[in-house]
Amino acid sequence: MIKSELVQRIAEHNPHLYQRDVENIVNAILEEIVAALARGDRVELRGFGAFSVKHRPARAGRNPRTGAHVPVDQKSVPFFKTGKEMRERLNRDHPDPGAAD
Repeated sequence: MIKSELVQRIAEHNPHLYQRDVENIVNAILEEIVAALARGDRVELRGFGAFSVKHRPARAGRNPRTGAHVPVDQKSVPFFKTGKEMRERLNRDHPDPGAAD
């Protein structure tokens, strides 16, 4: 699902809201999550999951074509960990295929 599909679905479930208002709300929520992560904050949505920033240190990488060592700068990457309720809901409908019957 892409953002425009999400906006459309929310607008369908809430006919009293204009689609442009729903789009503004979705954009505001996403912008606040990004702003919080940029500040280094953690964003937790109970039952859904938590967004955080992981910091990867600088390291020596390799160019796969030439095999030459290449310095890779440190960087920050977004990380999402699903909440317990989401994991349970996803796994309730799909039992583990490796589990014994």
